Amino acid sequence: MPQNNQTPKGQPPIARAALLGLCPQCGAQTLFDGAAKFAPHCRVCSLDFQSYNVGDGPAAFLTLIVGALIVVAALVVDFAFAPPLWLHIILWVPLTVGAVVYGLRVGKAALLASEHQRKAAEGRLSDD
Repeated sequence: MPQNNQTPKGQPPIARAALLGLCPQCGAQTLFDGAAKFAPHCRVCSLDFQSYNVGDGPAAFLTLIVGALIVVAALVVDFAFAPPLWLHIILWVPLTVGAVVYGLRVGKAALLASEHQRKAAEGRLSDD
């Protein structure tokens, strides 16, 4: 059994798996099959990614956090430089989309890697 922050051989740490989209079992970069959609399974070790229940939990928090940061940044830029509205649109819309998509990838990957490393599963009633 691994001690403290160590992971079993071949398994990447949760942070690295989340940031790079790595398979939590073998470390191959096979976790995603699109912008923020999980692949059905790892193409290297055949780990079934669909068996994990990540859901849309990270999406709500991520939207609120990214939205707050973008609004604050837009207000600071507006007060400091007073750019025209079209420049705000060109600057903040792509930045918001990129931050949300990448943040969603990282959040979902972190939850999946955490579930895998901690062997999380649905609760079961004991026979006792």
